Amino acid sequence: MKVAITSGKAEGPTKLNAFDNALLDAGIGDVNLIKVSSIIPAHTQIVELTKLTPGDMINCVLSYKSSNNPGDLISAAIAVATSSDFGCVIEHGGINEEPENIRKEAISMAKYMMEVRKLEIKELIVEEINHEVIDLGAVVASLVYLGD
Repeated sequence: MKVAITSGKAEGPTKLNAFDNALLDAGIGDVNLIKVSSIIPAHTQIVELTKLTPGDMINCVLSYKSSNNPGDLISAAIAVATSSDFGCVIEHGGINEEPENIRKEAISMAKYMMEVRKLEIKELIVEEINHEVIDLGAVVASLVYLGD
């Protein structure tokens, strides 16, 4: 299994348009995203996001925040913890929270998920994106399942 971690941010005239523009910025705006829960198989390779075929059905773990309050700081994060057996993925985000706190909370949740499963963390990766809203903004962070 191969997965990619990506993120994007954007503004738009509506929340839906801002979300769509953030997906485009992340490279996943022209596919159909299927939100799944947070487990990745053993020996999953984390790779760079490849060009996806428009219209494809793509499984993902997705973190998303939007705001129409100028000056808000919006954040989205994905944390991926792997082990020799399998891995866990966390999505987290916030509005007007310190980016470091968003990152720390995502890491804490990933570590907890691994701990309750009695899995030893081999690797921990965090992708985080922040955006100060100008008019109406959105951020997304995602782990995208690419298949074999």
